[in-house]
Amino acid sequence: MFTGIIQDVGSIASIQQESQQSHMVFATALDMSGWHIGDSVACNGCCLTITSFPGSQSFAATLSLETLQLTTFADACEQGAVNLEPALRMGDALGGHMVTGHVDGVGLVQAIRKIGEHREFTFTLSDALARYVVVKGSVTINGVSLTVNRVGRNDFTVNLIPHTLSHTNLGALKTGARVNIETDMYGRYVERLMQFPTEK
Repeated sequence: MFTGIIQDVGSIASIQQESQQSHMVFATALDMSGWHIGDSVACNGCCLTITSFPGSQSFAATLSLETLQLTTFADACEQGAVNLEPALRMGDALGGHMVTGHVDGVGLVQAIRKIGEHREFTFTLSDALARYVVVKGSVTINGVSLTVNRVGRNDFTVNLIPHTLSHTNLGALKTGARVNIETDMYGRYVERLMQFPTEK
């Protein structure tokens, strides 16, 4: 479980592609002294399991075909910037919202509007995901916890403050860029419960 509060913008040090999976090494400036093989790290919002430590400031993970099909890692390149957040520990501050690290799919940057020092981003997404995005609800973009300001049929708008723009890879996004999206999990639970009739 994560909070959507990014702790470091690392990079992809290497990619080894195979037919049904990919092995990636991520470089980070975070203190890794307490990390262990098997720990979870959110990479651009995608929960990945550490498989090894190739260097003192790097960790490796294997991405399954399912992960590659649902995230922007399918077309990732070496040296690409990656938002990183280690898994939440009991007692840690929950500064964002409860994020599972299970990316639902990919969205696109439709528009970017400058508002003073802030930036208003509009993202488009599929019908399958759009129904879980609500005004003033939470959404995770590339692992960043954000509040939804407005929603349309297949788009939604969020506001990024200067700190978010400078401390995550969202500040470098351009119109048409692909991003990982995780919607709020509670909407999916409600939808599933509504599919079963109430017993009388």
